[in-house]
Amino acid sequence: MTNVLLPDGSQRHFDRPVTCRDLAADIGAGLLKAAVAAVVEGDQADLSAPLPAEGDVRVRLITKRDPEALAILRHSTAHVMAQAVMRLHKGVQLAFGPTTAGGFYYDFALEEPLSEEDFPAIEAEMAKIVKEDLEFERINKPRDEAITLCRELAQEFKVEHIETGLSDQSHVSFYRQGEFVDLCRGVHVPSTGMIGKAFKLLSVAGAYWKGDANRQQLQRLYATAFFDKKDLQEHLARLEEAKKRDHRELGKRLDLFTIDQKVGSGLILWLPKGAVIRQTLEDYLKGELRRRGYESVYTPNIGRVELYEISGHYPYYSDSQFAPIDMEDGERYLLKPMNCPHHIMIYKAKPRSYRDLPVRLAEFGTVYRYEQSGELNGMTRVRGFTQDDAHLFCTEDQVAGEFRACIEMTQEVLRSLGMDRYRVRLGFRDPTSDKYVGRPEVWDRAEAELQAVCESMNLPEMSIEQGEAAFYGPKADFVVTDCIGREWQLGTVQLDYNLPSKDRFDLEYIGPDNTPHQPVMIHRAPLGSMERFIGVLIEHFAGAFPLWLAPEQVRVLTVSEKSEAYGREVEAKLKEAGLRTTGDFRGVKLGAKIRDGQVDLVPYMFVIGEKDRDEGTVTIRDRLEGDQGAMSFDAAVAKLREEIAARTVRQVADAQAPAVSLSAGAENEY
Repeated sequence: MTNVLLPDGSQRHFDRPVTCRDLAADIGAGLLKAAVAAVVEGDQADLSAPLPAEGDVRVRLITKRDPEALAILRHSTAHVMAQAVMRLHKGVQLAFGPTTAGGFYYDFALEEPLSEEDFPAIEAEMAKIVKEDLEFERINKPRDEAITLCRELAQEFKVEHIETGLSDQSHVSFYRQGEFVDLCRGVHVPSTGMIGKAFKLLSVAGAYWKGDANRQQLQRLYATAFFDKKDLQEHLARLEEAKKRDHRELGKRLDLFTIDQKVGSGLILWLPKGAVIRQTLEDYLKGELRRRGYESVYTPNIGRVELYEISGHYPYYSDSQFAPIDMEDGERYLLKPMNCPHHIMIYKAKPRSYRDLPVRLAEFGTVYRYEQSGELNGMTRVRGFTQDDAHLFCTEDQVAGEFRACIEMTQEVLRSLGMDRYRVRLGFRDPTSDKYVGRPEVWDRAEAELQAVCESMNLPEMSIEQGEAAFYGPKADFVVTDCIGREWQLGTVQLDYNLPSKDRFDLEYIGPDNTPHQPVMIHRAPLGSMERFIGVLIEHFAGAFPLWLAPEQVRVLTVSEKSEAYGREVEAKLKEAGLRTTGDFRGVKLGAKIRDGQVDLVPYMFVIGEKDRDEGTVTIRDRLEGDQGAMSFDAAVAKLREEIAARTVRQVADAQAPAVSLSAGAENEY
């Protein structure tokens, strides 16, 4: 007899063979209609999957409202999209078709390239397949039979993947809907009919087989799907908004940064205005570091391979590092992938006492990662970036207080930038993986300590995710939601018992008992990397930075030549007052100057007319609120200084990118 244990504590008993679908039907017709898949003893399963014939089994049915359901729908829609492409084009070779945070894609090799002009035909064929309501049928086969089947289907990518990527699997699974068969782990919705009409092809791009630029080039077809058309329309609206905020386009238009292929892909050239934003953030963080007892250090951009072998970064992450540099004397160097081994050697440079601890070392350190060319994305995915990095060395008794302080600093930094919507993800190790260093009992202790500190702080939407730890220790990541609902993993705080251990760097301090003890390390970076963070900020603010961060804080506009001399005097005095100021003294109409200031997203404009000249005033125009009237120069400067000192974020750009507006008759306002 099968005894099904349900999440609400109730049970269902069956003396006959049953599937997950039978269970849903037994509970009720409404659940059967809403069910997408199931979770059987912790693993996802199709509704068609049979339950064990004997004993207790825990089952949870996944409905459209459950968080896992959308990924299952999108995975199934990827198969439908691939089936549609194969119906419309000859000789299609299938690669992979995974889900993503916002949808899914499928990689194809085709005789004729796809373009957006093909999208309507593909979507129409997908709609036909949905209407056909084809069942998703799981087929399990031994490896040899699976290879034979893929050869019969003329799918050479699948043959290679079974022979290499799945070489340790004795059996593999396929899914069939109608004439379409694909190598796939699953799971899927019951039939294509459940997919409905809320799907949309988004774009097509280049890709490589298994991400290797030396392998065959493919075409990647991006799409998305939802259970409801309203959700699809809202998602498409967010995508359209994201295009307006694209930091690559805004960075070019606002002269913030550039990337030049002569320098290299994924390497950022900071233009003067972008450098102002970065320097302002760095100055702010340096002030926070001094206030919190950190000491600044500097380390080189390369190090001996041996250093990273001890730390474990090499070879653990050798695939994402640049190739070693071989010297004539036999030594080998790496472009620095991480700052922590260098900071460890600074700690180790002299004897330490418990009285010295905690030691807090901070650096804006530049590191290098060899990202695949297809993964590079403006400032948010680069090959060279600067981390706002710090490493703390403390006693075990100090861990809770130091970790809490690192979390609090990250919270304060995010608040100062109007990033109040975030969740905290605790990344723990996956006990089944071999990518982690150190003993299990050390990991258990570190995870328990980290969790206890974070739970005591009542952090928002805290979750624990297995497999998200750094290879040397558990961590707390800040996952920030921007103003159009996208999530970005930014700041991080990590707890590390392993790198200081005798198995790695053998760090010590002399304790009050006059014997050596091992310190504990905390790795933390409130922003993560300057490049990625500022790329996110550009999109979060849609380029309209708050006054304290804006590269150009004030622009002086003159109404006519008669007020130019006074305007230049005001510009000079604003610069003397420490405000980043430019002047627009062109012989064009005032309305055009205001319009340009709005387009350039300057927070304040000081309009200078003859009356201002005669009375020693300035007329303030606010980017957000328009004309603010005349004010004495000193009062105007005091107003701006107060806003800067408070790091006020008066407005995070809302769901619409800032519009350029100019009211009727604005040319004659002054």
